Amino acid sequence: MSLISDPFSYRITKSGTVLVSRGGRMIVTIAGSHARALIPKLGKSDESDQMLLAKATGNYRHGNERRSQ
Repeated sequence: MSLISDPFSYRITKSGTVLVSRGGRMIVTIAGSHARALIPKLGKSDESDQMLLAKATGNYRHGNERRSQ
C-alpha cells in the first residue's frame, strides 16, 4: 500500500493531541511536545502532511531495507 492509495488522516483535539488514522483505523495518538512540534507543520500541503504523518507513526521507508529478490 502506498500513501496515495491509502493516505493517513488526522484530527487535532482541543487538548492539543493529534489522532492519526489510516484505512479507517486509529494508528497512533501523538501528544505532548511531539504534538506541539507537529501541529504547526500540518496543513501546508497534502503531500507534506502525508510524509510528516508517516514519519510520526514510524511507517515510512528508512532507505536501508533490502528489496526481496
